[in-house]
Parts: sequence; structure tokens; C-alpha cells
Amino acid sequence: MVSKGVIRERPRSAEEAREFINGYSGDRAFAVNFVLVTDLSTGTTRGGWDVPEIRFQHIPDEFIDQVVNQGDMTCVAGGLKLTHPSVQPFVKELVGTVDSVRGLPRELTEKLIRESLQGK
Repeated sequence: MVSKGVIRERPRSAEEAREFINGYSGDRAFAVNFVLVTDLSTGTTRGGWDVPEIRFQHIPDEFIDQVVNQGDMTCVAGGLKLTHPSVQPFVKELVGTVDSVRGLPRELTEKLIRESLQGK
């Protein structure tokens, strides 16, 4: 995830997770994905970028504390499982797809595979 121009990997501590999530509050974050498909018979490749944007509502400190204390929702890049149901009330808008937020944009991947198979 990218937030405020900084790449957010998995948080190394509860404090870092708290900092990441607090930074999303009332702001936005981006996942940055690049998919590369290689035709093994010809060696040709096709690639493409997909960058979904997540816009957040205000995230209350009580929720942040709860999530950080649970721990199971902060073990991902960016420090917050954005697809978890308890997070949904704080997502104002998702520009892109859930699968892209998770790290593998299905539509782009399928498109690149089809193009590779068709030899375009």
C-alpha cells in the first residue's frame, strides 16, 4: 500500500500498525500492482499496471485500538485488511476492485492472458 507518498509494507510492530491505520483516517491509500504474463513457448511478455485507490472515512481511535489489539487484521501490507467486514464502514469509496487491493487484479490478469494466447 502507498499512503501519503510512503510505501506501507507489513507493520513491524503494533505501534507501526496503529500509525499506518491512523494515517488512512479521512485520507486515501493506493495498492500498486504490475502483472506480467509470459508465453513460455515464445518468450514474449505482456504486462500492465493496476492501481486501485481506497478513500477512507474518519477511522475512530477506538476501532484502531481494537484492530491493533486483535492483531489478525494488521498482518498484511499496509497494516489493515481492507476487505474485512468490520473495515467496510470506514471505506468511503473503492476506485478499482477488491482483488486488485488484495494484490492480483483478476480482470487485468485475464486480459493479458487472453492477449498472449491470441498473439496480439
